[in-house]
Amino acid sequence: MEKSGLADRLAGLLLSAITCLVILHEWRIAEWMTPAKPVFVGCVIAIFAVQVRLARKAFVAVALGLTVALALSGSDWRGPVMDGLSASAFIAAFFSALTTLRNVAQTSPAVQAAGRFLSAQRPGRRYAALTVGGQGFALLLNYGGIQLLGALALANAGGEPNAEVRGHRIRRMLLAIQRAFVSTLPWSPLSFAMAITMSVVPGTSWAEAMVPGLVSSALLAGIGWGLDSVFKPRLSVTPQRVEPEGSWALMLPLLTLLGILVVSVGSLHALTDVRIVGLVVVIVPLIAVVWMIIQHWDHAPVRSVGTRVRDYVLKELPGYRGELTLLMMAGYIGTVGSALLGPLMQRAGLDLSVLPAWVILVSFVWLIPLAGQIGMNPILAVTLIAPLIPGAESLGVTPAAIVVAITAGWALSGASSPYTATTLLIGSFAGISALRVGWVWNGAYTLLCAVVLSGWVLIYGFAL
Repeated sequence: MEKSGLADRLAGLLLSAITCLVILHEWRIAEWMTPAKPVFVGCVIAIFAVQVRLARKAFVAVALGLTVALALSGSDWRGPVMDGLSASAFIAAFFSALTTLRNVAQTSPAVQAAGRFLSAQRPGRRYAALTVGGQGFALLLNYGGIQLLGALALANAGGEPNAEVRGHRIRRMLLAIQRAFVSTLPWSPLSFAMAITMSVVPGTSWAEAMVPGLVSSALLAGIGWGLDSVFKPRLSVTPQRVEPEGSWALMLPLLTLLGILVVSVGSLHALTDVRIVGLVVVIVPLIAVVWMIIQHWDHAPVRSVGTRVRDYVLKELPGYRGELTLLMMAGYIGTVGSALLGPLMQRAGLDLSVLPAWVILVSFVWLIPLAGQIGMNPILAVTLIAPLIPGAESLGVTPAAIVVAITAGWALSGASSPYTATTLLIGSFAGISALRVGWVWNGAYTLLCAVVLSGWVLIYGFAL
């Protein structure tokens, strides 16, 4: 037990050091410290590899196998390996920064009250309320938004005495929460979809991809609301109508925080040449610390915040070892795997540049969710495939068009893949398998969104 605690504390400190090194690199400060990043990443993975379950160990084994294969291929293997470790470091830093906000938001009475208000809406407006409000929760808490709203949804539905009404209510509320989350992926500066995609597509920026990403988001959310409205269940009984306690004013603290977050990121992005991800990993933890101080203002704020920061670094952050191992190894496997796959495709005579540009763009919308059906994490799929396609200039489109296509496919993978955190969480709340969530509950939704988003990708890429 003592060894496990020591390993966790060491992993937490290493993850914090990696985050600091990524910040310094993004802000072009003390870049002489950059060589320490791959060393720290290797140490973290070595610690986690001993602790995580077998399925996560398999990712580490695949990463090692690809590294050996690349070294034996006769090509320059050090460059791709360093790139892979750098990608893992960035993912670890981005995850660590985002979870600081999740940590403080989960202890906020205002956030809890806003979530209860959304979950208690009347049936006629509940889906729309959870879709719009759920996007705000997704921005602040990431996957924690699904956990919080999912628990509140179950608590709300638990008060319904009729089993038929209760079952339909749970299903519709959970789908609204999940679809709200995936609809933020194509535009949110706090989403891995945007962060990873912008890192693998040269010449793009969040400012260029945000507006078309918002259109993708509106399509994802709107189609979900439309399907829920058209295919309302026919009940054999009339459900009880209970007005929620409170008013929409309960959403003001959430909207204020989101406004501060988006304005801070957008303003600094306009004023500096630092990438959006470099801003996020600084701004989000700062907002979290200020929020902690406000929460503990009447109870020794300095000591209380210091204790929470210490517990976050040494206890909570290492507790995400499973998620971190998966995400970091997905980035590494995709980067190294792409370096192996490229020469193999050349020797086989496969040249993606001969494909029409519209085929390549639309293929992202379909290939990423299809890859998710066989267990391929979107991070892995994107870092593996994106470097193999011709550049935006060769395709005759803007880099933002490629970002729009990739993030659209990423969102659909989040809705349909039985291996993503979103479907696993929704399935656990509903008491059903993630496969049923992805294929049955979201099957028609995913197909319809894929068709509509394919059209939007082509319109934006070639007409706008």
